[in-house]
Amino acid sequence: MADTQEQAPNAEISKSEKPSISFSIWPPSQRTRDAVISRLIETLSSPSVLSKRYGTLPEAEAAATAKIIEEEAFAAASSSAASDDDGIEILQGYSKEISKRMLETVKSRSGGTGGEKASEGHVAEEVKVEQDESSVTESN
Repeated sequence: MADTQEQAPNAEISKSEKPSISFSIWPPSQRTRDAVISRLIETLSSPSVLSKRYGTLPEAEAAATAKIIEEEAFAAASSSAASDDDGIEILQGYSKEISKRMLETVKSRSGGTGGEKASEGHVAEEVKVEQDESSVTESN
């Protein structure tokens, strides 16, 4: 019985001594970044919510544009990175930057005007939903 009493406190000590595991989703892996670029190319060059309003880009142009959009969004999100953050807020900022830059790109290419502002939020939200759905699919 004495042995049992001595082991119980030791078991508690060893549990508290285990190193804590930290989880961070920022920065994304190169594979994830490549998947984002692929999804951007698909969104920019094939029928989508965005193309219904602004048209599509030729695949070569979409590929070059997607790479620039992703790199700029990554740089912007990285510059706001906090060392004690688990990365969720940074990843959200990255996603918002991608959506914003993609929308700006297609609007400027199609000659979009300020009169379309009322539906921009709706289009941007639908694009974000498409990106979020592809992110979930990619992570599985």
